[in-house]
Amino acid sequence: MSTGLIIALIVIAAVVVIIAAAMTLRARGPRRGPSLKRRFGPEYDRAVARHDGDAKAAERELTERVHRHGDLRERALEPAQRERYEARWTAAQERFVDSPREAVAEADRLLAELAGARGFPDGGQYEEQLAALSVHHAPHVDGYRRVHRAAHLRAEDARDGGTGTEDMREAMVAARALFEELIRPARHDGGAGRHEDRRREDGHRRAGLNGGRKAATTRGGHMPWAINRRQAKES
Repeated sequence: MSTGLIIALIVIAAVVVIIAAAMTLRARGPRRGPSLKRRFGPEYDRAVARHDGDAKAAERELTERVHRHGDLRERALEPAQRERYEARWTAAQERFVDSPREAVAEADRLLAELAGARGFPDGGQYEEQLAALSVHHAPHVDGYRRVHRAAHLRAEDARDGGTGTEDMREAMVAARALFEELIRPARHDGGAGRHEDRRREDGHRRAGLNGGRKAATTRGGHMPWAINRRQAKES
């Protein structure tokens, strides 16, 4: 085989490789946006809004979040840990009736500690912890954001049109969803934990998760979410 033919074959092979690579990148490009939107849901729209409608910039941010936290493996909770967290959340719910601002502050602390116990970044790194949670619990992470904002809003700012009692109640309700996600046994925790979790959820449904009445405590001591709108007082 002549040298010229060998060079020609090498050039052709290089061109084929370049074309294949370009086609692969082109095929992957249009799917990144929809894929991220499916993964992050409302968080995708929130990121786009934060970037003034620049979807590409938002997608770069969300992709970076996945690269940083996508491999995070959530740690299992010991049964005693789970019971302590549940008892604290129940206490925060009950406290809301007389001291909504203190209850919101406790819910914020509790979510930060619970997330840290599950293997997410420490609660002292709120923004990083929130980013990691958004990768793994995107549908519910805004509840944490809302309760954190309410907990750190000064009382005078609230009186001037910031977060009132009803806003704090709604933040607690939204944060409850993330709490339930984090307290639930992970897939690799074992069948017994999942069975207990299903039993608890069935108990919640039977009790009737009613936002307008104070719900009864379940057998496990975990009170279904209900904050009485009429009784809650501004702290």
